[in-house]
Amino acid sequence: MADMPDTGPGQETGNEMSFLDHLEELRWRVIKALIGVILGMILCWVFIDWIMNDVLLQPIVRVNASLLPGQPPIKLQNLKPFGQLFLYMQVAIIGGAILSLPNILYQVWAFIAPGLLPRERGTARAVVAFSSICFLGGVAFAYFVMLPAALNFFATFGTATIENNIAVNEYMNFIISVMLAAGVVFELPMVSWFLSRLGILTPKFMRKYRRHAIVVIFVLAAFLTPGTDPVSQILLAVPLLVLYEISIFVSAWASRARDPEPAP
Repeated sequence: MADMPDTGPGQETGNEMSFLDHLEELRWRVIKALIGVILGMILCWVFIDWIMNDVLLQPIVRVNASLLPGQPPIKLQNLKPFGQLFLYMQVAIIGGAILSLPNILYQVWAFIAPGLLPRERGTARAVVAFSSICFLGGVAFAYFVMLPAALNFFATFGTATIENNIAVNEYMNFIISVMLAAGVVFELPMVSWFLSRLGILTPKFMRKYRRHAIVVIFVLAAFLTPGTDPVSQILLAVPLLVLYEISIFVSAWASRARDPEPAP
């Protein structure tokens, strides 16, 4: 990388890093990111009973409590030996990754920081913080809005003669995949900002292809939500449409910051 007065981790002032130096730097960044995930896993395992009973299982508990008399509740079943043990481990791993997301993003920023201008480094710090907020905001939206609506639709659809007995690992896969998918799609404004700063994306382009984007958004919502549940698909598509409109303003702001108008 080019010589920079303000060097990043692993780079000495006035020296250009070799290819092997970059690999060594990348290795340490990956190790630090993995350490963060492991620490997050340990923290999740300490509170695993609370995470399972008071967080992940609460949506189905609340849905069962809201059912009318005569409507069969949703029952979860463990169908595999040691199924709950492996399920707890899966939750701890995914929870550790989510908790360590700011650290992961920081390690990515620290690796590319030596190649950025000083002003861009300050912006990158804000990007790391805002990206984490966007992702966690998507997870919260899925938990408090999408999941209750989807589970309520599932519990009340069909005949009362058929009992809704589902495997607990299928329920957890549904819960986790919906929350992670919502967290990823809520990063749309940050992706728009990044591509606009690189000059790849423009607000004019986004406005021109708005109708095409609407079709893509509904296809993406159907792909990201598991199964064929139309409620969760619509609940994911609607905020995506709103985020697309927000991304147009973000793209315009990033484009102006990249190519400021010359002073008269």
